[in-house]
Amino acid sequence: MKRIIYLLLAVAFAGGAIGYYLWNKPHVDMQTAKADLAIDAAALFNEYSADETAANAKYLDKMIAVSGKVKETTKAEDGTVKVSLNTGSDFGVLCELDPLSKHPRSEFTEGETVTFKGNCTGLNFDVQLTRCVEVK
Repeated sequence: MKRIIYLLLAVAFAGGAIGYYLWNKPHVDMQTAKADLAIDAAALFNEYSADETAANAKYLDKMIAVSGKVKETTKAEDGTVKVSLNTGSDFGVLCELDPLSKHPRSEFTEGETVTFKGNCTGLNFDVQLTRCVEVK
């Protein structure tokens, strides 16, 4: 009986230590992170439109650099800036700027060519990228 109690305490301590480590794990610095892939916004959207499953296997949860022309920029009440890149269709590639990074600018003019690096989270009408930073 004593062994079982010691074993349960050891398992609880190990679980607590792992949980504490994961809770306090630092965020990835998006400014210095390297992109796994680089692609044009229209090509990325076309791949998702043609075969979402194959595109998810290739891009989902990967750091990708996407280049394209700005379609529109929106700023939410909470300060979140989202930039939509033109793909030649009604939908595009939506890049949400990283709230944990400092950005040299958050205003982008329509038609301007930009490159963003971010984490691809899949297709929801637009191809979604989160934690984006502008690549110079």
